[in-house]
Amino acid sequence: MNYKYDLRGVSATKDEVHAAIKHLDKGLFPLAFCKIMPDVVGGSEEHCNIMHADTAGTKTSLAYLYWRETGDLSVWKGIAQDALVMNLDDMACVGCTDGILVSSTIGRNKNLIPGEVIATLIQAAQDFVENMAHHGIGLHLSGGETADVGDIVRTIDVGYTTFARMKRNDLIVNDIQAGDVIVGLASHGQASYETEYNGGMGSNGLTSARHDVFSKIYAEKYPDSFDPNTPAEVVYTGSKKLTDTIVIGGNTIPIGKLVLSPTRTYLPVIKRVLDEFSGERRQRIHGLVHCSGGGQTKVKHFLKNKRVVKDKLMAIPPLFELIQQESGTNWREMYQVFNMGQRLEFYVGEKDAQAIIDIARSFHIEAQVVGYVEEMEGEQIRVESEFGVFEY
Repeated sequence: MNYKYDLRGVSATKDEVHAAIKHLDKGLFPLAFCKIMPDVVGGSEEHCNIMHADTAGTKTSLAYLYWRETGDLSVWKGIAQDALVMNLDDMACVGCTDGILVSSTIGRNKNLIPGEVIATLIQAAQDFVENMAHHGIGLHLSGGETADVGDIVRTIDVGYTTFARMKRNDLIVNDIQAGDVIVGLASHGQASYETEYNGGMGSNGLTSARHDVFSKIYAEKYPDSFDPNTPAEVVYTGSKKLTDTIVIGGNTIPIGKLVLSPTRTYLPVIKRVLDEFSGERRQRIHGLVHCSGGGQTKVKHFLKNKRVVKDKLMAIPPLFELIQQESGTNWREMYQVFNMGQRLEFYVGEKDAQAIIDIARSFHIEAQVVGYVEEMEGEQIRVESEFGVFEY
């Protein structure tokens, strides 16, 4: 799969990016899930600033395909959520769930992306903000930039930048300890604040999923959906059409929409956990990891002389089984590229695990203890699965 990834012009590990930024200042707390800066805005020693930027990635290309093929504008609502969640849930992993400013940056090819798509994206962001407000999450849209840049963007790129100021005492700074257990939260199913079944895709690994699952017919019909420099042998190599269906839990779902399932936000869950673990008790949350780029190996960036053993992961949901069957990717790489059905991890003492599990389940999100942490020289992730034992 790494071979195909390279040919498609993307990277599962982002080695070049990490190499480029390795000498940059890592902020006040280098092991925090996102960069924590001094309070430049207020000048207070008791506060800090957090700024984050991310996009929906190449998921927009799949949304473009599905919309062009079916006329269904609703898939663009999911794209707005994807880009928002890739920022907001990362910030939530350091304890930030309120007072967040949000600015959008959308670049489009006007010849292919009409105003109705832009309007759908903007309205979807507003709807997401209002939905989160019902759960005590304070998000504030501050406008942004929508640019017509067809010379450099083939279809559309959707991104957001987020900013917040918070008290340092309220931060979650990763200090993952030997003896911790890992509480994993499912990325699939239907949370109480979601309107339909979520396949669990998130916004990582979409280049692989799109080309490995869907048919070559889309290369011919929609050449704007991929880089023309990509070798033909790795472009849309799957057997499925976007409108082919799969039945999951009694729901008949088009496969295109299954892969396009909006990235689940865990903001309501995290907010309730943080309310439960307030004051000094918050220090008992030793780690909070959003399994985005790097899938089940993401936590490795936030360890120091620890081995994380994941020996009781939840059953793999149908979406990832489908991707593996269509791509033939070995399971070791599947766990490194995709979240495989588990997108959020709490690292806590065993006595605190059940409280977090209960909170997650109150939102209809499955959760369980999926592993543990032990001391070692260096850092390692060990996945013990039904398909083999994989070490990273």
